[in-house]
Amino acid sequence: MLIRADAQIPFPRSLVYAIYRDKLVELVPYMPNVRHITLLSRSEADGNVYSVNEWHGGSEIPAAARVLLSEDMLSWKEYNTWNQADLTVEWRIETYAFTEAVKCSGKNRFLQDGNSTVIESRGELVIDPKQIKGVPFFLTSRIAHLVEDFLGKNIQPNLVAMSAGVRQYLEQNRLD
Repeated sequence: MLIRADAQIPFPRSLVYAIYRDKLVELVPYMPNVRHITLLSRSEADGNVYSVNEWHGGSEIPAAARVLLSEDMLSWKEYNTWNQADLTVEWRIETYAFTEAVKCSGKNRFLQDGNSTVIESRGELVIDPKQIKGVPFFLTSRIAHLVEDFLGKNIQPNLVAMSAGVRQYLEQNRLD
């Protein structure tokens, strides 16, 4: 499943990029589907910032999927490489449930558009049913479909919500 989300924020590119990179934990109140984010690590080298964040979502698991999916699906680790030279971030998500089966990664580009910034988020979510452990084989493709559907319906809206949160944060804090 391809992940694609675009957003426009009426603030300068370098400021929007810095808020995304450096103020993530402060953005939680602006993201309705996120309960909290914990910064697990951050380091800088060769013009890049490397960070690992633990996200705890606030979405509800659909009733039909609760038999197969747990609260672990609402938490994940995100590994980021922030490239200051081209104002991009490459990200990879590691789920706590079905870790071996779920592969999700992508790249966000921060592009100047007049006095605004366009954030292009592109990624891919792949579920490998053969890697789903502890479940009878005849159920793995159904679980893979449920997991992909659940994650797919949450990732793209969360990217858009995060951009809206950055916009609200900047409007309220007027950092430009």
